[in-house]
Amino acid sequence: MIPGKYRSVSGRAANNVEFKLNKETPSFSGRLLQHDLERNYSSRQGDHITLASSSMPSFPILQRSSEEKILYSDRLTLERQKLTVCPIIDGEEHLRLLNFQHNFITRIQNISNLQRLIFLDLYDNQIEEISGLSTLRSLRVLLLGKNRIKKISNLENLKSLDVLDLHGNQITKIENVSHLCDLRVLNLARNLLSHVDNLNGLDSLTELNLRHNQITFVRDVDNLPCLQRLFLSFNNISTFESVCCLADSSSLSDITFDGNPIAQESWYKHTVLQNMTQLRQLDMKRVTEEERRMASVVAKKEEEKKRESHKQSLLKEKKRLTINNVARQWDLQQHRISSIAPNQDGKVSDCPQDPSQLRGSTVSAFPEETGSLDSGLTSALQGLSVTDTHLVEVDGDTLSLYGSGALESLDRNWSVQTAGMVTTVSFTFIEFDEIVQVLPKLKIKFPNSLHLKFKETNLVMLQQFNALAQLRRVDQLTVDPQGNPVVNFTLWKYYVLFRLSHFSMQKINGTEVTQNDMIMAERLFGILAHVASSELPQYRLISILGDARKKQFRYLLETKGKKPGLVNEENSDSKRLVGENTNRATLNYTTRDFYNARLEEIKEKKKFCKMYMEDLVKEATEINMKNEALQKLWPQMFIELVRDAVIEIRNKSSYMKLCLQQITDQK
Repeated sequence: MIPGKYRSVSGRAANNVEFKLNKETPSFSGRLLQHDLERNYSSRQGDHITLASSSMPSFPILQRSSEEKILYSDRLTLERQKLTVCPIIDGEEHLRLLNFQHNFITRIQNISNLQRLIFLDLYDNQIEEISGLSTLRSLRVLLLGKNRIKKISNLENLKSLDVLDLHGNQITKIENVSHLCDLRVLNLARNLLSHVDNLNGLDSLTELNLRHNQITFVRDVDNLPCLQRLFLSFNNISTFESVCCLADSSSLSDITFDGNPIAQESWYKHTVLQNMTQLRQLDMKRVTEEERRMASVVAKKEEEKKRESHKQSLLKEKKRLTINNVARQWDLQQHRISSIAPNQDGKVSDCPQDPSQLRGSTVSAFPEETGSLDSGLTSALQGLSVTDTHLVEVDGDTLSLYGSGALESLDRNWSVQTAGMVTTVSFTFIEFDEIVQVLPKLKIKFPNSLHLKFKETNLVMLQQFNALAQLRRVDQLTVDPQGNPVVNFTLWKYYVLFRLSHFSMQKINGTEVTQNDMIMAERLFGILAHVASSELPQYRLISILGDARKKQFRYLLETKGKKPGLVNEENSDSKRLVGENTNRATLNYTTRDFYNARLEEIKEKKKFCKMYMEDLVKEATEINMKNEALQKLWPQMFIELVRDAVIEIRNKSSYMKLCLQQITDQK
């Protein structure tokens, strides 16, 4: 026998406490307070309650005196009795409150006969499964907190349940509660929940406690028409989007998020108040009108930022698509050029290939532009069809040009401020020969440009760098190995330093230029410039030089024969410097298009000269033939002329009359 003694209380004390369960009870905390009063009252039941052994092993039998049954007919408290099982309770079918708090019970059993039971408290036991309650159809309050329950189950017949307390268990999922249409309080605090859902059907639920779980997102709460209080403190909620369904709840008035990562964000309070305008309390603090007003102001600013961010994301994605399109066009162009080049057999290859297989690395050359897009941006891009074949972008001090069509932008009327800010010009997917043609415009439009970048521009030979000499100034030069085979030449940097020495270049491909580099460049290519300038005829050299250098060159020729004493030291230095520039100027570059145009022009001139000479020869031949014929006919013609003249003047008077008559007729 396991004895259990309880102190009795006077009838007056018993009359002062009456057990009631009212559906209008405002909150779960009020219910627990009422339960504590009942527990204190029940714990004072008399010394006439005993637990006797039964014929069934391990199941004690509850025995109460007739006096106790009359005095406390509707309640029974067996807390802190070190019970490991529920005792057999016979003859107590009228019980409405049963308390098993703070025991070691592992299974709910032996209470199926208590069909009038309304309040069942099994707090702080070792129960692992909800069972043995199918006959308790009148049960309204079920307290199973601080047990070892892992799953919500076997509540199908408890349709009248009003309060369900399952806090402090090991539950990982909300389930099997959709039939509890009268449930008003649900406590699942201190469990192992990672998400909130499956709440449909709880049409009477007014309070939901989910504190101290591992929740990251919430769903279905907006489908609870009567929910007023929701406690989500100390979970793993980090974004408002993960609980955005709360904004659609029209009944929710009190909510807590303290202890979540989201509560540490600067925008937290303003965002919650802006999206949940019906709230009266946030984190157990009353919401003031000033806070609502500030939330509205901040929300408007956040919305503007969001729209701007969305716009920037859209532009960024459009830029990525455009660049990919330009890259594909560039690949096709390079493929066409390579397909018409002779192969090893001397034949021209015209076999088509799949453009998607060409230069695959080019299209993926901008990995920073790729990435996942949010749903809103994805929907906005569904109707975006980018067919642009070029792109012009000004980002800070950098002007980026993609595709040959972008070169036309240099003809725009750029504002003085924008043009003055540009110090770096980047060319991508543009033939270098096309770039050469716009360098004079670049020098005029962007006078402060100091840094040139080339990527996928077909820089294939050193001579192409000669074209950069016509710019005003270049401090830095960046030539990307991608699409520019010239960087594979060992001495290409030295050639650039030599040919563009008048720029005093500071960096090439991000590497500082040293004085030793300049000396080495002069040693390697100085003789080349000297030979080029000395072997050219004077007229050819003058045609290459510009107007300013023509004067300098003439100055050199004029002072060449003078004695050294006639030229001062300043002029000597000037002559040396001018000679250097002049020598380098002979190393120029002619683009393929310009060269082809010159060839066509020369062909036309040759053709014109040939035709002109042929016409001259033909005309001279005809004149000569006429002269020869005249020489043959002239003797006979002369004789006939003399004979006619003698005959006419033989009769002098008749001749005179004839002459006078002719004169008269002419008048």
